[in-house]
Amino acid sequence: MERISALGLDVGKRRIGVAGCDGTGLIATGLTTIERQSFAHDIEQLKALIQERDAQLLVIGLPYSMDGSIGFQAKQVQKFAQRISKALELPIEYIDERLTSVEAETQLKAQKQYSRYNKGLVDRRAATIILQQWLDQRRSGNL
Repeated sequence: MERISALGLDVGKRRIGVAGCDGTGLIATGLTTIERQSFAHDIEQLKALIQERDAQLLVIGLPYSMDGSIGFQAKQVQKFAQRISKALELPIEYIDERLTSVEAETQLKAQKQYSRYNKGLVDRRAATIILQQWLDQRRSGNL
């Protein structure tokens, strides 16, 4: 399998959790959380990470409704994703992110790292879960 450099994004109204992967495409790691201020600020922060990690692709969690439909929040994420894809000149791929924040909280609680005051850590862990799911599906040929 060819080397891959992707960033996983958990896009929210207030924050964007960001994860990256090793070049082998095996392991996703939480990198940072971007506190959203403006579109220009978001792009500036993402650009720096893309350059630093030589990212070729953005994997964005899409918050489908529990019944599998694309609701309001998912449409908002898609609009934002299209804008950043154009601004950063990078392709995007979506992955179902239902319940990743719940899973992230559960993992952090199990590791005794959870704090309800540190939402950025949950967003970063959710981005890691999103990217890891994409990497696992890619490796198994399900993408």
